[in-house]
Amino acid sequence: MRLADFISRDMETILQHWEAFAGTLLPAAANMGSLALRDHAQPILEAVARDLSMPQSREAQDEKSMGRASKLIGAPETAAQTHALMRARSGFDINQLAAEYRALRASVLRLWLDDCRPEVPDLNDIVRFNEAIDQALAESVDFFSAEVDQTRNLFLGMLGHDMRSPLQSIQVTASYLRALNAGEKVSEAASRLINSGARMQALLDDLLDFNRTKLGLGINVVPTYIDLASVFADELDQVRAAQPDIRVDLEVVGDSWGVWDGRRLQQLLGNLVLNAIKYGAHKAPVRVAVTGEEAEVRVEVKNSGPAIERSTLEQIFDPLRRGPDHQNDHDNSLGLGLYIAREIAKAHGGVIEARSDPTETVFTVRLPRRR
Repeated sequence: MRLADFISRDMETILQHWEAFAGTLLPAAANMGSLALRDHAQPILEAVARDLSMPQSREAQDEKSMGRASKLIGAPETAAQTHALMRARSGFDINQLAAEYRALRASVLRLWLDDCRPEVPDLNDIVRFNEAIDQALAESVDFFSAEVDQTRNLFLGMLGHDMRSPLQSIQVTASYLRALNAGEKVSEAASRLINSGARMQALLDDLLDFNRTKLGLGINVVPTYIDLASVFADELDQVRAAQPDIRVDLEVVGDSWGVWDGRRLQQLLGNLVLNAIKYGAHKAPVRVAVTGEEAEVRVEVKNSGPAIERSTLEQIFDPLRRGPDHQNDHDNSLGLGLYIAREIAKAHGGVIEARSDPTETVFTVRLPRRR
């Protein structure tokens, strides 16, 4: 008997094996009934059987064996994709999802081979069946991973949002204690609380911005008509106060007025300057140049120090990445500064680029004026 006919004829027996195995995947399966355990198994098998019954080119066979076919033939939205979503929402992990397909492959082939005896089974059916299962597994893994990523980002976004209120209370209380002027020790303790709270707030803001971008929402900006030179001067004053041993210069040439979100661009500049201070030559000056052109303003942040390797430079704006020499730094950084700077530039319709050689490293931001 051909494998497609066997699957259609013995569907219930195969589903019983699927259900029995799925029930062992604890703890997610502990309280699941028969329908939930069998979730979309029958449509997946029906699609496989239809696929086995149809002619197939060698090219399509190769694509399917690598999990790159568009979808299993006859399966709308693919049952494998929907199955992955349901398993993710039921608490299964990705290893358990893959194990279901391994068990399905083994049980179908074992049952079919037993049924074929003493006849010799069609080897092409085995090859095509394995390709169809590989394709279904690839579709399931893709959708499962996307669902897990989405859920994680939503959770982190809600966590960050809920942490803001208690953190603000800590900062307000610490400021109140310092204002009481109740002795030098109390003032020092309050200052430490304020500084620690500010660092936590910065990390939290980065986390929330990162989650907005991963959820497809982008960086939130509120543009107004501002003087970028003035906005940047205020930001650099704060950087100098926090880094009194580092010289930070600002040079402005041309018209620096335009329609931008001043607070967000201060964040962008702060991230670039702090990155230059951290990774540039020890105590070397950092130079910020703002050049007003007709349609845009160009911002450059320059520092001297070791050249950044090309492989690192190509990934420097990727989130949660650091250079190979700084993987083990313990500086309370999430590695999101340059990524968020890029997203802020993008939210303004601008771009950010980096270049590096033995003489200097330069980050260049181009911002349309949008008058």
